Amino acid sequence: MANNYKKGQKDARPWGTWEILDAGENFCVKRICVTPDNILSLQLHHHRNEHWIIVKGEAVVTLGDKEIILKSDEAIYIPKETEHRIQNKTKKIMEFIEIQTGDNLDENDIVRFEDKYGRV
Repeated sequence: MANNYKKGQKDARPWGTWEILDAGENFCVKRICVTPDNILSLQLHHHRNEHWIIVKGEAVVTLGDKEIILKSDEAIYIPKETEHRIQNKTKKIMEFIEIQTGDNLDENDIVRFEDKYGRV
């Protein structure tokens, strides 16, 4: 069981930022901020499940072939091996808490299908 995240770790991405709030053997808790009119890649993970809780703003979540609008204090579960993405279509920052659970938590466990920023 591996967890390559450390509490306090931060990263800037083309769509916004993330920060590790807590991390343990089988879990990681991230605060993710998505800037206005931005979208994360359409992706899936082989080793982790994710729970997303919107804490600020409004999100458009793609989960498999569904598109779901979530507002502050609403949540969604993303099982491993499920294509997903999140988008902020508003003019304000959207923020959510991501709780990852699984046997191998690592930023390299991302399979991208579409990416606005050309990442693979």
